[in-house]
Amino acid sequence: MTRRIQHKFNAVQTIADSIKFPSKSEARRYKELKKLQFSNHIIFFLRQPMFDLPGGVTYRADFIIFWSDGNVTIEDVKGFETSEFKLKKKMVEELYPINIEVVK
Repeated sequence: MTRRIQHKFNAVQTIADSIKFPSKSEARRYKELKKLQFSNHIIFFLRQPMFDLPGGVTYRADFIIFWSDGNVTIEDVKGFETSEFKLKKKMVEELYPINIEVVK
């Protein structure tokens, strides 16, 4: 008998396009971005862009999106914002000329 591992925030791991996502919300956003890319609203997007922080710490967002109008956005899909996430988000926004959008 196999036991299902419970995620600490009750997220359900989901597969889309043979990619494992840690939550249904993130997989859903991925599918939305694919549709936007197909309809030429975005040029392309990348998953899991990494940002280096002081002290050997890294922050990994969920998506970086390159829009057709030239804008670039960084998104993190969150059901719940932990204090660790809030701290890393603030650090990244201070060190890099970007703004991280939280998608619920």
